[in-house]
Amino acid sequence: MSTSLILTPETELHFVLSASEETAKCTMTLRHPGSTDEYIAFKVKTTQPRRYLVRPNQGLIAPGATEKVAIMLVEKDKNSLLQSYERLGQSALDHSKDKFLVQSCPVAESFSSKYMDTKSKGTDNTQLYEALNSMWSSASGNKSMENKKLHVRLAVKDGGNSQTSKSLTAAQASMLKPHETSQEDVENMTPPQLFAEISSLRKKYDELVSFSVNLTAERDILNNTLEQTKRELNKEVASRSALENKGAGGSGGGGGSAAGGGGGKNNIVLTIITMLVLGAACFTAGVREAKLGRMDFLDEVPHIGELFVPEGGPPPGGEPATKRILEEEPVV
Repeated sequence: MSTSLILTPETELHFVLSASEETAKCTMTLRHPGSTDEYIAFKVKTTQPRRYLVRPNQGLIAPGATEKVAIMLVEKDKNSLLQSYERLGQSALDHSKDKFLVQSCPVAESFSSKYMDTKSKGTDNTQLYEALNSMWSSASGNKSMENKKLHVRLAVKDGGNSQTSKSLTAAQASMLKPHETSQEDVENMTPPQLFAEISSLRKKYDELVSFSVNLTAERDILNNTLEQTKRELNKEVASRSALENKGAGGSGGGGGSAAGGGGGKNNIVLTIITMLVLGAACFTAGVREAKLGRMDFLDEVPHIGELFVPEGGPPPGGEPATKRILEEEPVV
């Protein structure tokens, strides 16, 4: 059972360029084959997204229904192609490699029901757009997805050049036919008035469509640019935060090391000062005790008492060596 959309045209899209007309456009019809009760989602892509405006570029088609897709060539690119045509002729347009890709796949009934219900209310087109994008993201590996390619063919409309007019194909000529009207519309109007009115309305309609399409395209471009800018800003903020956190951690560690080193040096200095003070206090106390005769017991201590006895034995007066030596030393 085939679920592939039927495209008209099938393989080529024809655009007729004209300096007198503002917009070069083409219409593509997508038809549901009706062989299944499932809705079929479609998405139109191109190799030149900035050159062509596609509306609608995605959507759902009910069983047996059709959808018309309008494709317009941007004015700037149209003028560029016309300039190439003036320099090189038709060969400049024949070498165009522009292509379109139409993707389609059946969707679940739950999704199609929710989508069509939201679309019928006409409240939030952004929600529909996001729902379709999510659906296509999940259907990227779906085996039932169909892809059809269409090539772009360009030609120039020039009434004064018979050779160019002959180069127009039947499909291009059908695009140039005026829109037919019924007899009821012209009942109360003369032919010249009818022709003038139709021409005026057609021109206004084309201008309105072109303006709305260009405005929608500008909105999409601005939205994409805004999203890209937001992502870049978030990345930059995250990167700066990581660098600041890393720098703060390094500074804290360095400060702690420096503080630890300073504390160690201060402890050493304090220990030396304490030892000097204690040594001076002990020396002063020892001198005082020696003068009072309370240090004689050191003479009887082995080895230590010998340090205070001069060579040749104790002095003849029998005075303890410790007391005599300490008395001979000046008191500080």
